[in-house]
Amino acid sequence: MRIYLGSDHAGFELKRHLVARLTELGHEPVDAGPYEYIATDDYPPYVMAAAKSAADEPGTLAVVIGGSGNGEVIAANKVPGTRAALVWSDETAKLAREHNDANVISLGARTLSVEDATRFVEIFVATPFSQDPRHERRIAMLTEFEATGELPKPE
Repeated sequence: MRIYLGSDHAGFELKRHLVARLTELGHEPVDAGPYEYIATDDYPPYVMAAAKSAADEPGTLAVVIGGSGNGEVIAANKVPGTRAALVWSDETAKLAREHNDANVISLGARTLSVEDATRFVEIFVATPFSQDPRHERRIAMLTEFEATGELPKPE
């Protein structure tokens, strides 16, 4: 599977580790930057590039990484077609895919160990969307709002 990765300076080393691990697992990681450590870089260009690539290419995913992952998940979710989830546990990694059909995982490099972050990515990538009608209905509401700007009506 092709997996796009973007970070900032705080996530740079974890991103490099994840590129290597995903390659070992037989995936095709694509580094959306930064390509060198720059202590003052800004995350939006790299994170949004990774998210846009995943949104534009069905069947792919993205991993975005910052200090906390909060700014990165916000930035990724500004990209149309992106459903990004901030992940901090095995369960949130699994449910992001299973219930939300998330195509982007956001991680906090300063809040997670390398081992935990790696495991979360592996769970995220391995978990399929459940295709449960209630989850499909909710995702359709989000997609419709994104396209029209009209709030969904409660049932």
